[in-house]
Amino acid sequence: MFAIYSNNGLSFRSTIDNLYSLSNVDSIARARNNPQEGLPKDHSVKNKKKLYNKKEVVEATDIYRKVANIDTKEPVFHVKDIMTTDVFSLTKDNTVQEAYNIMEDNEVRQLPVLDEDNQIIGLVTEKFLLDLIVNDLSYADTIMQREIRSFDFGEVITSDPITDIRRIAKVMVDFSLTAIPVVDQDDNLQGIVSRANVLKAVANTPPLQIWG
Repeated sequence: MFAIYSNNGLSFRSTIDNLYSLSNVDSIARARNNPQEGLPKDHSVKNKKKLYNKKEVVEATDIYRKVANIDTKEPVFHVKDIMTTDVFSLTKDNTVQEAYNIMEDNEVRQLPVLDEDNQIIGLVTEKFLLDLIVNDLSYADTIMQREIRSFDFGEVITSDPITDIRRIAKVMVDFSLTAIPVVDQDDNLQGIVSRANVLKAVANTPPLQIWG
């Protein structure tokens, strides 16, 4: 299951097929590939209520395996199995300089932007920050002191915790995304999954049917 958030909140939540059918989905990424060819905040799930109980996860996994014709002997991996749960994030009050410092100090390249209720409204990437500066070098110092709220950081595609990572990988490739925030059904940030997370899962788990 995927969702789309913006400065106005949740605008879409549905399946991957419906995600691809959206007329405005191309605006999320500058280049969509052809599928055919604040301060740091701890959003750990340690003390949060589980979104799905064990029985529901097992049943959903079994149904997915049957529909996708996947060998039931092989494991199905979900986003929750590989995502990073200790997420650094921003608020709209953070400046460009603060965002850049958080990225550099913590060696991350994407920072979710949260509203006053700690719900996601966007995603700031290193490329976004660099583009702001490079596009107007004469006012670079001024830009660095501006708050995130003064820029249009667009919509962000998110996933729920039990989305199959094969679908995550496909959306990342097709929409040129380097990371996808993970949120629960109450719009709370649970983690973030990056290309590196997916690649590590593939490299360290040989039986994974990544394109099954």
